[in-house]
Amino acid sequence: MTLLSQIPSVAAPREAIVTEVVVIGAGPCGLFQVFELGLLGIGAHVVDSLQHAGGQCAELYPDKPIYDIPALPVCGAQELVDRLVQQIKPFKPQLHLGQEVMEFAPTADGRFRVRTTLGTTFDAGAVVIAAGLGSFQPRRIGLEGAQAFEGSAIQYRVKNASQLHGKRLVVFGGGDSALDWTLELTPKSRSLALVHRRAEFRAAPASVAKMRELAAAGRMRYFEALPASLIVESGALRGINIKAADGTVQALEADQLLVFFGLHPKLGPIAAWGLELEKKALKVDTEKFQTSLPGVFAVGDINTYPGKKKLILSGFHEAALAAFAIQHHLYPQKKQFLQYTTTSPIMHQRLGVPD
Repeated sequence: MTLLSQIPSVAAPREAIVTEVVVIGAGPCGLFQVFELGLLGIGAHVVDSLQHAGGQCAELYPDKPIYDIPALPVCGAQELVDRLVQQIKPFKPQLHLGQEVMEFAPTADGRFRVRTTLGTTFDAGAVVIAAGLGSFQPRRIGLEGAQAFEGSAIQYRVKNASQLHGKRLVVFGGGDSALDWTLELTPKSRSLALVHRRAEFRAAPASVAKMRELAAAGRMRYFEALPASLIVESGALRGINIKAADGTVQALEADQLLVFFGLHPKLGPIAAWGLELEKKALKVDTEKFQTSLPGVFAVGDINTYPGKKKLILSGFHEAALAAFAIQHHLYPQKKQFLQYTTTSPIMHQRLGVPD
């Protein structure tokens, strides 16, 4: 049993849930926001459109290593999510998964009404938007007949790499996902071909160099071309025709197509909530990470401010400062104290640290 399964999703109740904070987004920044709020004694409910916690980390690259998390020289994306879930367990968070926030409105008493697609309704004192890129969909391959194979012979993310072992694979794309999986699967596949539309790559130069070494050694093949048409026999995908810049068409045998053309990031309903935007991101200040609407905060990739860097590390910092701002917003008369988890008896009590 994974750590994620130890915090079950909550079924939609009939009446509004009264809570101090609603966190929209259960990715790393949203989960860490729950932790920082918990340290201050503030409870939160978390809503996410995905069926599991983890956001883009768990959805797009669960096996990809991350190297810039403090004190962890290397950490898999899913491992990071599992650790964050373990970290927030003392605060008994309630996750409302598989439902998207569709209605959001301030109320006359300064609170917020939040409602999801499944009818879960919240009466919240503050809202934190930690929705990453917002709702996102992969850019599809767009060939005739492709829809019938999407999710089976055509995949836009790798859910189980072991199922690809021994297969004839064709990978499309020139970014980090395409190159990472090319390098990962080349030694484990029956054959592998990488197809990219041009010579320049968006992926890390070291990955591109390693791919070219493998191609030069004959361990995989690389083509500068575009997908042209599927090769289907008796209802099964057998390969794909690719077309080079000079018009030459070549057939590649394939059991599986892995397509990494990137994502269509969309704010979705958030765009209609009346919050100030800049280049499809929510503008925030760098003291509170509050949006243009008091009581509504944004952390992680969804926000923007001068000097913004879209790093998990930056999102963690934003969540820490936002937590103190939320505490002041909810309880303006309460004097704030900075307490340390190493020495504070109150922090130990909240974390469940034995005396």
